Amino acid sequence: MKESINPYSGEKLFSFKELDQRGLEAKIGLADACFSKWKHTSFAERSVMMRKAAEELKTNKRSYAEVITLEMGKPISQAIAEVEKCAWVCGYYAQNAEGQLADELVETEAQKSYVAYEPLGVVLAVMPWNYPFWQVFRFAAPNLMAGNVGILKHASNVMKSAELIEQVFTRAGFPKGCFQNLVIGSEKVESVIGHPSVKAVTLTGSTPAGASVASIAGKNIKKSVLELGGSNALVVFDDADIDKSVTTCVQARFQNTGQSCIAGKRLLVHEDVADEFLQKFTDRVGKLKSGDPMDEATFIGVLAREDLAKGIEEQVDKSVEMGAKLLLGGRRKGTYYEPTLLGDVTPEMPIFKEETFGPAIGLTTFKTDEEAVALSNTSSFGLGVSLFTKNIERAKKLVPRFEEGAVFVNELVKSDPRLPFGGVKISGYGRELSAHGIREFMNRKTVFIDM
Repeated sequence: MKESINPYSGEKLFSFKELDQRGLEAKIGLADACFSKWKHTSFAERSVMMRKAAEELKTNKRSYAEVITLEMGKPISQAIAEVEKCAWVCGYYAQNAEGQLADELVETEAQKSYVAYEPLGVVLAVMPWNYPFWQVFRFAAPNLMAGNVGILKHASNVMKSAELIEQVFTRAGFPKGCFQNLVIGSEKVESVIGHPSVKAVTLTGSTPAGASVASIAGKNIKKSVLELGGSNALVVFDDADIDKSVTTCVQARFQNTGQSCIAGKRLLVHEDVADEFLQKFTDRVGKLKSGDPMDEATFIGVLAREDLAKGIEEQVDKSVEMGAKLLLGGRRKGTYYEPTLLGDVTPEMPIFKEETFGPAIGLTTFKTDEEAVALSNTSSFGLGVSLFTKNIERAKKLVPRFEEGAVFVNELVKSDPRLPFGGVKISGYGRELSAHGIREFMNRKTVFIDM
């Protein structure tokens, strides 16, 4: 039995009976049967349904957002924004998928040669709880438009969200079996990946979970895409607009109560502006409103589970023991952890070295551009980095030196349907979103015609 527990109140919300093996086989069989017909539908037909999914999300965004907030504690205003973003990605692929998957003509000695994009079949998505709708829709929208069908293994604490996502596609008119939620535990993922009807798997989550799924997929010779953890640096140079940088850095670190793989997790600030930045950043963070996630004014909610709050507490406490200076916060009560800022942070401390999945960040100073790059790259993660400078030529020169999947200048790292999203190093491989993402689970078929 899977249960959803409200992390703010401790109240039991929903319970779900797990699928037995027979039920699981039936759902995979239904997905495979659906694919045999779905792959032959036109882009125009799929687009109509995907636009209806977008409308369903926009029309009922409040009710969907409330479930997100109840299940994992996201402040309600941010949960509504998440649902709205899901509508955006549905509309984006409804409009662009056909062009992104058009045949690519290649000049050869043949009368005609081209690359055709054809769907693989049933794709398994293993998804996390921190963005319970968005993580799923950024997988589902492109893949359904491409002619694949989806089965979802969602995190156990957000099973109601998973159920509602399936409802969105059902209400939009997608055929039965086109997108299905599987109420299963992690122990059954291996058998699903190994099932002959399942052709590929994508996972968003922790690095250990990604390593496990990748090894299973590799053993079964199946395509996988991994979007894993991150420890993004926020690099503030000496010529940055300090006020704008502070505003962006606070948002980058503390939105979703810090529970984001692409959150800014390491502050790297030039020593010449460190005092001014620190004063303004501390003042801004100290004014963030904590409280009931259902309150529209709340910006900092609770962590999704108490063990997660304890984990960030341990990382902060250990860093302080190693010499970091506690400048703000540092206290925990149940699932709530105060917005926290540490100074005098060095690369060997947990707050710098490890991924911190909560509302805490450490500040490290640097003297030169070379030192800033080196500090940023002193990480096993490589999801993204933000650079703050008024000198765009300086930024352009530095971009190739960062070992990241994305570099954002004077902006926080974020996912956008129009741009490829993913990382390098232990942050994963493959890309989601944009034309690059929709092609990940396609057969790139070479066609050579001569007469």
